[in-house]
Order: sequence, then C-alpha cells, then structure tokens
Amino acid sequence: MADFNMLFAGFGGQGVLFAGKIVASAGLIEEKSVSWLPSYGPEMRGGTANCSVCVSDRPIGSPLVVTPNVFVPMNLPSFDKFINAVVPGGKVILDSTLVSSKVEREDVDAFYIPATKLAEEAGMKKLANVILVGKVFKETGFCSYEALEKALKKSVPASKAHLFDINRKAIEIGINFNS
Repeated sequence: MADFNMLFAGFGGQGVLFAGKIVASAGLIEEKSVSWLPSYGPEMRGGTANCSVCVSDRPIGSPLVVTPNVFVPMNLPSFDKFINAVVPGGKVILDSTLVSSKVEREDVDAFYIPATKLAEEAGMKKLANVILVGKVFKETGFCSYEALEKALKKSVPASKAHLFDINRKAIEIGINFNS
C-alpha cells in the first residue's frame, strides 16, 4: 500500500471533516497508522474548513498534510489555495459543481465529479462529501470496500442511524461515477 496523505478542503458545513473521518476510520479498521487533523476558521459554517488525513502502513511523522498526494477541494477558494501543493503524481478529485476551474497541471491526475449536483438530483442534498469519498475510494483504493462500509457505519452517529443507507448510496454514486 502507498502512503495516503489526503487533504479535504471546503467551506464549513460541507462535511469536509466528516469525509475525513470516514477515511480515517476505514484506515483504523484495517489496522493502519492513521491521523485525522481538522482545521477550520472561527466562523464554522460558511468559513473555511479543511481536514488532513494520513493512512499508512508505517508510523506517521506529522498529522499535518502540507503536500497532499490526494486533494479533494469542495470549493473554488480551497482549490486555488492548495492546488499547487499537490505532489507530482498526486490525484485531485474535485466537486466540479462548485469548482469551475480546471486543473492546469499535467503532473497530477484530475477527476471532475459534480458531487453537489449528483447529491441534489438523488435527493441527498447534504451528501456531496460522501459522494466524493466514494470517488476517492475508487481512484485510490486506500482501503477495502468492507472497511469503507464499516467506517461509514461507525461514522454515522447512532442518533442518525436511519441515514446509513442513504450515506451508503452516496458512496456508491461516487464509486460508479465515471469522470
């Protein structure tokens, strides 16, 4: 397995931290070394938010992802801020509904998924983040599908257990979307 140094970034309220939590939980389930480091502005909803997630077979030196090899921007300001930090050979998986820019770098792989639009069309307005996790899974293979499903179940709070199936459907939309 490769070391995955992922950066999820967007506005507060988009579920950036939750997306990172699912990925980190999947790594823990597979007994990998994992770190999850949230960062957000004082505004919370509407302010900036990002989440560094590391999943590795080796001990992790720093939980802060400064040079991601997987970058998931959910808005244009985050894309603009971090696109040049992605390592050559990295993957950029962006919500093309909210990020109008194209990746101009030729040394990274870019995947455009209209996650917000797909979520709205499927009647799951707040699950663009989970759709993107499905696409990250498909393009990186950071864990097994079984671990991803268990992580999703663990990440959905007990008080919202009735939302597990719709979250799993969002994962499947991301996995099955061809960009």
